[in-house]
Amino acid sequence: MSIAISNLSKHYGTQQVLKNISFSIGKGEIVGFLGPNGAGKTTTMRILAGALDYENGSVKICGNEVRNNPMKTKKNVGYLPEQNPLYTDMYVKEYLLFTAETYKLGKGKYARVDEVIDLVGLRPEFQKKIGQLSKGYRQRVGLAQALIHNPEVLILDEPTTGLDPNQLVEIRNLIKEIGKNRTVLFSTHIMQEIEATCNRMIIINKGEIVADYPDVKKLANFMENEFYVEVEFLNKVENLPIKSMKSVKTTDNKIFRITAESDIRQELFDFAITTENKILMIKPLERKIEEVFRELTK
Repeated sequence: MSIAISNLSKHYGTQQVLKNISFSIGKGEIVGFLGPNGAGKTTTMRILAGALDYENGSVKICGNEVRNNPMKTKKNVGYLPEQNPLYTDMYVKEYLLFTAETYKLGKGKYARVDEVIDLVGLRPEFQKKIGQLSKGYRQRVGLAQALIHNPEVLILDEPTTGLDPNQLVEIRNLIKEIGKNRTVLFSTHIMQEIEATCNRMIIINKGEIVADYPDVKKLANFMENEFYVEVEFLNKVENLPIKSMKSVKTTDNKIFRITAESDIRQELFDFAITTENKILMIKPLERKIEEVFRELTK
């Protein structure tokens, strides 16, 4: 596994911010890391990047324990923090050459900088100072510095914050392209980014992993023992006596959104016949990421 976390704990003073969390991520996976503010996302990512120590548990990058092999693991990790720290008085190429030197790329640094400039789409702006760039291009510079040493693992903390819709699409496509042969873990509060970019989603809340969905595209199928359906009756219904229902919502007693333990469509049809009512519409519902997130983190 490219990333392997086992029983990881972390305290800030007396406050425990990570509570024995565990997960692993393989090569080629693009994983969205979700959670409300203060849930422990940034702390986890800083630990993975080797920027923050941890008390208990195991954190491995490409098979190497981060704590015991700090230099080796950092060579395998590219890290873009939430507040993209750039030297705004430096030119783009100058800054990337400086970054390449810190990773001791030697004579190959010039070719690698040119390669990364093209990879992240910086060619039109590479002769400018970083301070002259738009937010979208600054994020590209941040991605370029994270990629300069060709790491196997990318840790991206809120990489799309503050971008306009066009920039969002550009950075999203860039992350998808980069993630084809790397492991990418990135956090975001933009649910559409998870659906559009990730093939997996991990949710953390109050320092604990509360969900791990291996296929974002099929989120509706991951909730065990739950079936979601919307039904509309011709006449008002005061009571739905369906035993396997877990919850039901209605505004007019005609249209109902139901969460059940199993497929209850046949029971609904039987109920309509028995009560001499009619069903005008019935359809299974897919779970939305926003719904799942709110339920797990409220």
